Amino acid sequence: MTDNYSQSGPNLFQGFTNSQLSTLSEQLPRVKTPRNTICLQSISQLSNDSRHPRFLSEYCARTEVPQKSNAMKAVVIIPTYNEIENISAIIKAVFAQPEALHILVVDDGSPDGTADMVKKLMKSWPQRLHIHERSGKLGLGTAYIAGFRWAIEKGYDYCFEMDADFSHNPNDLGRLLKPLVDGHAEIAVGSRYTKGGKVKNWPFDRLFLSYGASIYVRMITWMPVKDPTAGFKCYRISALSQLDFDKIRFIGYAFQIEMKFAMRSLGFKITEVPITFTDRQEGVSKMSGGIISEAIFGVLKMKLRSFSNSYRVGE
Repeated sequence: MTDNYSQSGPNLFQGFTNSQLSTLSEQLPRVKTPRNTICLQSISQLSNDSRHPRFLSEYCARTEVPQKSNAMKAVVIIPTYNEIENISAIIKAVFAQPEALHILVVDDGSPDGTADMVKKLMKSWPQRLHIHERSGKLGLGTAYIAGFRWAIEKGYDYCFEMDADFSHNPNDLGRLLKPLVDGHAEIAVGSRYTKGGKVKNWPFDRLFLSYGASIYVRMITWMPVKDPTAGFKCYRISALSQLDFDKIRFIGYAFQIEMKFAMRSLGFKITEVPITFTDRQEGVSKMSGGIISEAIFGVLKMKLRSFSNSYRVGE
């Protein structure tokens, strides 16, 4: 192993065998970086290569890798209420992705200790894992809006909406980010109903209700989005910051519909990325009759309001 790597500091490669270190030394380019750092881009590229040793992706997941000041900043917003069964695993899965994403957990006073678990994990990722605690169960929409405001204030370039229960696959985060980074859209939707999208572990009646709701929403709103109720999304912050969040009325799952409708009304492009949606394996579903009612009856009111009101800041 060359001196460039052997002198990188005592903790940088802690836990790796000599063989693994040798392989890393051979595959990483000789770049000029400060001591105790490695080339994040090289690690990211290797993490997407099935031929590289698994330890590289594990290294990305467990290590705070210093980033250049002009590096892209993206944060995954995860609202939680009683997600103790999932929160540790979902955080580790997100950090295992090659994009060096950050996470903001917005916890609504979970009595099961979800917030305490996040705080423990923050010791391992002090620069990448964050928490915003609220006093009670205030609704999905207000949780995301709190996260949006935080992401804008902190200067992020992109932000994601993602559930904590693995119904949204963390491995799809990069696929949602790509069309935005490439400049093809301002919002990317992880879509169950576009070509290539799938749903797993849903009973027929729930699938029928969800698909029927998507058709209904498209008819009322005229949005060319095949999955308007989808909650797995990525936004370009420069576009999101033009939205007046105080004008968003829905706080339940219909919030997902209104966000797409509002962003499209401001002229931003929405693209759909096919995903496989898997119903939660752990914890309790938050779906209720009130949520369905809001989505069905609120959409018509939303459309009528749009004829006289703008969602843009300052209008």
